Amino acid sequence: MTLNERVAYIRGLCEGLNLDEGKDEVKVLKAIIDLLDDMALSQTDMEDLYDELSMQVDEIDEDLGNVEEEIYGDDCCDCCDDEDDFDDEEEPFYEVTCDKCNKTICVSEDVLLEGEIQCPNCGEVLEFDFSELFEDECDCGCEDCSDEEDLMS
Repeated sequence: MTLNERVAYIRGLCEGLNLDEGKDEVKVLKAIIDLLDDMALSQTDMEDLYDELSMQVDEIDEDLGNVEEEIYGDDCCDCCDDEDDFDDEEEPFYEVTCDKCNKTICVSEDVLLEGEIQCPNCGEVLEFDFSELFEDECDCGCEDCSDEEDLMS
């Protein structure tokens, strides 16, 4: 039984009692029933608006899913799926996980070599340190080692 039906039932019970309309108790009882009726109607209106809003949110979610599919494809980071399939002209992308929000993003090699990027999800600055890769392994000072070091700089 809905709220409106329950209020109508109570109203019917009161009318069936054949109460004296002039008594204060009866006036209070009728005012309470009118208030219950108004509240039940407001509740029904809110439920209808909620249902409508819920449908609109579902449509927005579906539209957003379509936009994400259009922008990102099947996977949020399909640029990183097949790193071996790069053409010579394409720049490779790498997955980086933010320590703060634990979201994975794809970045190009150029961005990695710049040394830092701001996480698009949380704004945290992600720093990349490749100094260990470029350290001179040999302190011999020979021409071959110096040439390799110059190439890496």
